[in-house]
Amino acid sequence: MQTFSGFQRQITHRLLNMAYVAAIIVIGLVATLQPARADDLTLPAVPANLQVPTGQKLFFIGHAVGTQNYICLPADGGVKFTLFTPQATLSKEDDQAATHYFSPNPAEGGAVRATWQHSKDSSTVWGKVADGNSSTDPAFVAPGAIPWLLVTVVGVQNGPSGGDKLAKTTFIQRVNTGGGAAPATGCTAVTDVGNRAYVAYTADYYFYKRVN
Repeated sequence: MQTFSGFQRQITHRLLNMAYVAAIIVIGLVATLQPARADDLTLPAVPANLQVPTGQKLFFIGHAVGTQNYICLPADGGVKFTLFTPQATLSKEDDQAATHYFSPNPAEGGAVRATWQHSKDSSTVWGKVADGNSSTDPAFVAPGAIPWLLVTVVGVQNGPSGGDKLAKTTFIQRVNTGGGAAPATGCTAVTDVGNRAYVAYTADYYFYKRVN
């Protein structure tokens, strides 16, 4: 005849087995429902004129938060706000990964270009937007947002200790932009020349390298 304590042990064993199975199921469901990590790089949907040429591989995505900085200057017989530099921090999984601004490109004799510098190894890349590689297509670009871009790299430089995390870059896409457009006021008359505007913006920058 089975003792009461033996019966208790049997029930306890069965309950533990059931709890183990339930835990495995829950872990599996959590893993399934979790969003993809930033390391799971997915190509963005972009207008046809912003697609990266074949033979390139996406290797880094940075989310930028910063400002587009404008100055009011004479232009086309009047005045208008002209971008003099962006100023942004690119983050990856909440860690600062790079900074973005304008600076002279040594490979072009000091021509001022859009610049991205890696936060840890100081490797740097300069790029320009070729004709036809900008889009304000409303199917992609939000109202009031700066254009989406395909940037062609025209200069790279390793960091002072040889770091090359960004030096392999060949193309950069600026997508998912929010804000950043020049303001409609503050630059309408000659007396406004010299006025500056710092307009908050966000964007995602997709970095590509050649396929080995």
